[in-house]
Amino acid sequence: MSALVLALAVAACGSTAPTAAGPDAVGPNAAGPNAAGPDAAGSSTAGPSTSASAGIGAAATAAPSASTGAGPGQGSCDGFPADNIWRADVSRLPADPASARYIASIGTASGVHADFGSGTWDGGPIGIPVTTVPAGQKSSTVRFAYAGESDKGPYPIPAGAAIEGGPQADGDRHVVLHDPVACKVYELFAAEHRSDGWHAGSGAVFDLRSDRLRPAGWTSADAAGLSIFAGLVRYSEVASGHIDHAIRVTVPRSRTSYVWPARHAAGQSADAALPPMGLRLRLKAGVDVSKLPKQARIVAEAMKKYGLIVADNGSPWYISGTPDSHWDNDALHALGGLTGSDFEAVNVSTLMVSANSAAAR
Repeated sequence: MSALVLALAVAACGSTAPTAAGPDAVGPNAAGPNAAGPDAAGSSTAGPSTSASAGIGAAATAAPSASTGAGPGQGSCDGFPADNIWRADVSRLPADPASARYIASIGTASGVHADFGSGTWDGGPIGIPVTTVPAGQKSSTVRFAYAGESDKGPYPIPAGAAIEGGPQADGDRHVVLHDPVACKVYELFAAEHRSDGWHAGSGAVFDLRSDRLRPAGWTSADAAGLSIFAGLVRYSEVASGHIDHAIRVTVPRSRTSYVWPARHAAGQSADAALPPMGLRLRLKAGVDVSKLPKQARIVAEAMKKYGLIVADNGSPWYISGTPDSHWDNDALHALGGLTGSDFEAVNVSTLMVSANSAAAR
């Protein structure tokens, strides 16, 4: 096992927000026989790391804004194209034959937890913030611990760019930058600004006008090698009445292989019962969500139509979103009434146009 995967197993976990009960789940540690699911796309042994090597980077000077604006797909450059797999309706696709064992592995009795909300927890905002890049922002060099699977950049990082968990956080420390002018998102894992510039474990740049995937076997700022931005729930989406994309979710343990559209694995076991990175999950059609508070109901409806994509190791059924003062934490907490038994895995292989593209039929 590489140092990269080991670092991911230690660092990746769902945050303990005020609406959650119980401790965070630990990283992957299962063992078992090797088996790939029906839509398996590959395997890998590398993943993001929290360590960063010494290097140089120019500190930016423009002031950023923490974006809570239009969600993916709702604006001209706020999400991937309409044909992207993140935006595919999976409500009518067949369940994956391995669904029952995947759900059991993730946790049939564990409840959904919205790992985002209003206010702070442990000194930082609740969720993964998105910083909007201001026009004319100068770019910075970032020195990566794992440069071999990182996009060189440069990265337009404003001074004061929001870091997941806050400036003093010791978790994943994601930085997500949305540049609506360039129509790109820039994402960093284990980001840190030091006296000599920006450092990170890994980083990725995504063109929001393209369905192109990262090279096979490459990580991103997320374990699955996918965009974090694409799977975040934003308050503006819920305020508009609908979410039109799949949602990022974490699982306690994952397999040493991945399925399309993921490009990277971060597991320590080939156990066929473990979910691979990239697995699509869906809230079952028959689950009654009508009595949920409005904010929770809109999220649940999206989980029925667009589903969830396994993107990292962490606490079971932790879904990702951006911090926002408008979130009602009590309403989001109601999602905890939905448990693993209410979900099923979905085989999306019939939607694949090309193994190297996120375009979906």
